[in-house]
Amino acid sequence: MVASVEEVSSSLVREYLSRKGLKRTIACMDEEHPRTETSINNRSLLRQVLNVEDLYRKNKVKNSPLKTLLEIIVKHHIERTELKNDKITTTNHESGALQSVQTISLTAKSPEATPSMINETKTEDNITTAFAVNKESRLRSNTKKNPPSKGACMSPCSEGDRLTTPNQPDMAHDLEDQKGQTAMAFLQEDDSFIQGEPEKNFSINETTLRSRRNRIKRGMMAGPIPQESNRKKQSRRVDMSQPLLRKEEENKLCQDALLVTGLHKKHLESSLTEISSADCVGGKQQLLPERRQSENSFKKVGQDKLKIRKVNVRPNVADLDMSEMVLDDIDDDDDDLRELPQVPLQRTLAENNNAGRPMDQHTAMELKAVLLGTSLNCFSVEWRNQPFTFSEIHDLRYGIVQRKGGPCGVLATLQAFVLKKLLFENTESTGLQRLRPSNTARRKCLVLAVAEILWRAGREKQATVAINSGANHFTPAGHYRSDRMLEKIICFTVDNMKDLQLLLEQHSEQFETGALGCILLTISAVLSRSIENVREDMDVPTNTLIGAHGYCTQELVNLLLCGRAVSNVFDDDMELDSGNGNTTLLKGIKGCCDIGLLSLFEHYNIVKVGVYLKTPQYPIWVVCSESHFSVLFCLQRELLTNEDKGLEVFDLYYYDGLANQQEEIRLTVSVGTSTRSCQDDDTDLIPPLDLCIRTRWRDAVVNWNDTEPIL
Repeated sequence: MVASVEEVSSSLVREYLSRKGLKRTIACMDEEHPRTETSINNRSLLRQVLNVEDLYRKNKVKNSPLKTLLEIIVKHHIERTELKNDKITTTNHESGALQSVQTISLTAKSPEATPSMINETKTEDNITTAFAVNKESRLRSNTKKNPPSKGACMSPCSEGDRLTTPNQPDMAHDLEDQKGQTAMAFLQEDDSFIQGEPEKNFSINETTLRSRRNRIKRGMMAGPIPQESNRKKQSRRVDMSQPLLRKEEENKLCQDALLVTGLHKKHLESSLTEISSADCVGGKQQLLPERRQSENSFKKVGQDKLKIRKVNVRPNVADLDMSEMVLDDIDDDDDDLRELPQVPLQRTLAENNNAGRPMDQHTAMELKAVLLGTSLNCFSVEWRNQPFTFSEIHDLRYGIVQRKGGPCGVLATLQAFVLKKLLFENTESTGLQRLRPSNTARRKCLVLAVAEILWRAGREKQATVAINSGANHFTPAGHYRSDRMLEKIICFTVDNMKDLQLLLEQHSEQFETGALGCILLTISAVLSRSIENVREDMDVPTNTLIGAHGYCTQELVNLLLCGRAVSNVFDDDMELDSGNGNTTLLKGIKGCCDIGLLSLFEHYNIVKVGVYLKTPQYPIWVVCSESHFSVLFCLQRELLTNEDKGLEVFDLYYYDGLANQQEEIRLTVSVGTSTRSCQDDDTDLIPPLDLCIRTRWRDAVVNWNDTEPIL
């Protein structure tokens, strides 16, 4: 399969970020642009696809080789561009030297010329040639294709013929005969000139080369500030053909070259006239300041003209082979900027202020110890493949689907908080419509539910969110068994509820559809509470949050329900006399809870559920029956305020994410003294859910409304 350009480019960027150690940037990129099956994760394969094996080998043998393929490719293109520019510069200097030879030769044969005038002419020619050489060379290439009309453009040689007088008819002929000898003499004199004034000549060459390179860079990476919208300019550029663009540029270059050449010739004629009429000694001294001033002004004019062309003329795209790298600057008040998506200020502040910290091995070992008992244990497959995915059945769109047994305590508790948000805090719908939420509404409620659980675990002061970054942050070693999961965790800590909700909203996909959603919530709750406080909450510090066969313990359910990993469900703490004056403190639930709990073990007098959990703020209960957790809820909140007032009938809805439930289960519960005679004396035929309901409403009769009872 041939790799696509997008996948190869993404892999090249990921290789650069990985080599630079930008792990958080890679994590963000993987979230916004996830990897696919065609993504290239092997560096050797990436070199083969890009065909840069030779460049990689050449770079590897250097003293300080580059680390990334992207840098190697960029350096190769930069060096190739500079090599082409150097060739152009060399060619232009050679052509400029021949023109200087011709000018000096004409001046030397002139009867009005003096030795000082020849030196000054040669010096001036070196200065002006450095500024006009590139434009004149392009002009000559253009005139070969399109010869100018008579008198339109004249070379320096024809201008030299104009300077000859009738008394010197053989000057042009002598120039042709002695062309080779004059060129050699000029080169020798030019060497002595460089030795005599090295600083001046060096500055000219450096300035010329620097301005030329800067022009190329500015042409590639920047452009003139547009006076209209960037979209209009881009469409116009596409519509105009490349040959037409090149032709217009060449015409502009020709006009600029004519202007610079005309200034040069006019200045040369005036200089020769002034020198011939002045005294050889005194005249030269008087004209020297004026000449320097004129040279400076001429140099400034040339630089200004070149500067204008540097801004307005882009280099030949075909020569640079970088047409896709041309960028244009945009004014701050450009109208097109209004169409760009704008990031909310609050989200930006949250991203900048809450820098995540990668998981280290010590924290990972402590987490495994409090969750699984030892750092040598690993999460089961049921935990590793359990996200918080909602059901697509029309009547059960509020329900979170559980794939396999094990983490039911986490899913049932989160389901209870999601129902709280949907039923009693969602103002967009009423009645049964609240149980048929849209994708946006239930995703929003999921984020709010996770935020409330973590905020309560952090004692409403701070919360920690564990996110899967996709890259390892430490290498497992020692007394630690890797499960290729905790190594990839990054932890974000926030100190206010608003930032917590924004952070969870940014990473909601990891909880809703990511395979590690259940584990991430569990780890986040433990870290929000802190591992030390979780151990202090338990009756026995060596207890674990995940028990045998991957089932949730009561400590984990209580941590998610109430924010404390206590081991019991009765009200407050209880002291037991252990004998010999010793007491054992058993920790229970402190204060009223938003979500309640009903346990089948209470029916068998194994545990005692306190009033705090039996009578929560909202009519939603997590049900513990037959070592499995599910949810029972009512749509009317006033159910908890009108109790024990004679015969009462109300509906409860039951949801079990593991039972492959296909329809809505509505239970009609009748409570009162007149219902006792209707009870079935054979308790073996009573569904366990009915027994759980009777721990809350004594002598209640449950009608399953033609639904098959769950036994």
